[in-house]
Amino acid sequence: MADGEKETTGEMSDGLQVELFHPESDREPGDTNYQGYGFDVHPVVFPVALVLIAAFIALTILGPEFGLDVAAGYTWLFNFIGNTFGWFYLLVVNIFIVVLLYFAFSKYGNIRIGGVEAEKEFSDFSWMAMLFSAGMGIGLMFFSVLEPVFYFTSPPGYWGVEAGTGAAATAAMAQTFFHWGFHPWAIYGLVGLGLAFFSFNRGLPLTFRSIFWPLLGERIYGWAGHIIDLVTVFATLFGLATSLGLGVAQVNSGIQYVSVEILGVLGSFPNNTLVQVVLIAGITGIATLSVAAGLDGGVKRLSTLNLYLMFVLLAFLLLVGPTIFVLGAWIEGLGAYFGNVVELGFFRGAMAAGGGTVTAWTVFYWGWWIAWSPFVGMFIARISKGRTVREFVIGVLFLPSLFSTIWLATFGGSALADSVTSEGAGAVVGAYNEMGYAAFETLGMFVMLEQYPLGAISASLATLLVITFFVTSSDSGSLVVDHLTSGGKHDVPKTQRVFWAVTEGAVAALLLIGGGLTALQTAAITTGLPFAVILTLMCYTVYLGLDNEYEILESEAFADRIEDMTAADDVDVVTSGKETVTDISERDDSVSSD
Repeated sequence: MADGEKETTGEMSDGLQVELFHPESDREPGDTNYQGYGFDVHPVVFPVALVLIAAFIALTILGPEFGLDVAAGYTWLFNFIGNTFGWFYLLVVNIFIVVLLYFAFSKYGNIRIGGVEAEKEFSDFSWMAMLFSAGMGIGLMFFSVLEPVFYFTSPPGYWGVEAGTGAAATAAMAQTFFHWGFHPWAIYGLVGLGLAFFSFNRGLPLTFRSIFWPLLGERIYGWAGHIIDLVTVFATLFGLATSLGLGVAQVNSGIQYVSVEILGVLGSFPNNTLVQVVLIAGITGIATLSVAAGLDGGVKRLSTLNLYLMFVLLAFLLLVGPTIFVLGAWIEGLGAYFGNVVELGFFRGAMAAGGGTVTAWTVFYWGWWIAWSPFVGMFIARISKGRTVREFVIGVLFLPSLFSTIWLATFGGSALADSVTSEGAGAVVGAYNEMGYAAFETLGMFVMLEQYPLGAISASLATLLVITFFVTSSDSGSLVVDHLTSGGKHDVPKTQRVFWAVTEGAVAALLLIGGGLTALQTAAITTGLPFAVILTLMCYTVYLGLDNEYEILESEAFADRIEDMTAADDVDVVTSGKETVTDISERDDSVSSD
């Protein structure tokens, strides 16, 4: 077929997508935006978000000056939510897994995000690199040694094993896999699928308000939608700023440890707030350049670099570390994880020992993943056009989970190897016992790498990887906040992208100087509770949308329209032969109601 004919067919298909699938509305993403001075922003969400951000910073930093114990208030709120609603977190995350698997492997699996002719914007490798970098990369760097060592010395009550034994090592691996496996990626996958579907298939704004179209209709453009997007901006920006601020502590500790403990440089590399503010400025500067280059030019390249660096560090440790032990730990950990995943997913510890671990770790993680789901889910949605629902779910749910277990087994297993084989506290576990949890939290990765050849090089590479993960989290987060504050537009001015990247760094630096980062992290996690309710409703709204789309795709009227468009079968439509709708006008009416 000639290029001109292909272009004509594509335009006809796009028109069909709008005619049959988009709701009957005169509204368009960003149609009421203020445009000027290089900005294209929503007239309510953008300014109100700035006011709320400034107010929260002022409360956190200046509150103690007026006798307000803000940190204690945040801590009380977190403990109250964890103890009172921990059961709810566990229940809904299991529901999210079941719903997501149902969407993927039911009749809805062949529905394509963006429409029947939508093409992929990114290669499979680039797509995987970006969603992984935004989702968990930095967390794996931080917890891959800390968490297995903690469980090895203090086994969760669920497993009923003795600390410091081989059984404790297996339990440590399985519990860590559980926290970084299917459950968190199910949360991200559900949010990403919902946002991608309602944005690309329904033409609605790429913001969180759009998932409520089946319930609210045009009211998503009113204050109900504004509030939803404002809460999302709050959680996204402060979650990123908090992680950036806390993360530089690990970078600072890593540089200090490599220079002093491994290289033996005289004197101590500074480890203080000033150095960390400088690190934030540097990381923010790189993120600003990346986000200014755009999704394809900056974010994709850095995310791909991240994945390559991860592969290099992973392969290196597998080669020089206890390879056979690591592989055995991976297999045993997977077996224990798969054998207990359902019971672990519902274990609250209410009627047995171990409830403390569930509250301190599992409920903490679930609340954190849910609070971060608008950020990660929206970013995944933005890069997933052209993929079928089944391909999307398999890519988001299974592949990152599997890679996470390999990474955790390699680094966690390398940390535990000598303790298990010698039946005593090895070098890494011994360092943990000597340092204590707080110090080991930022140094565990570097202590472990020091035990193997070329420790200075591998520790330096790990520090570089932590930095690049922070950069990708910052620039991808800036893109997400851009979408939220621009009325859901897919493309926003460069000036606006730069503004939010700089704002993230500034917020992190201010809170670091004011000493409010720990309290803010607690506050950010508590946003998981309202979002858990929102995501539960989202299961239903996504079902309504997919079911509506499936009926149209399987209708005789749709097949006739495609046949009219081209007799050469240029439009690739997957149908199962069902004839549920015989009149396009009927479907137009029903589409406008979802």
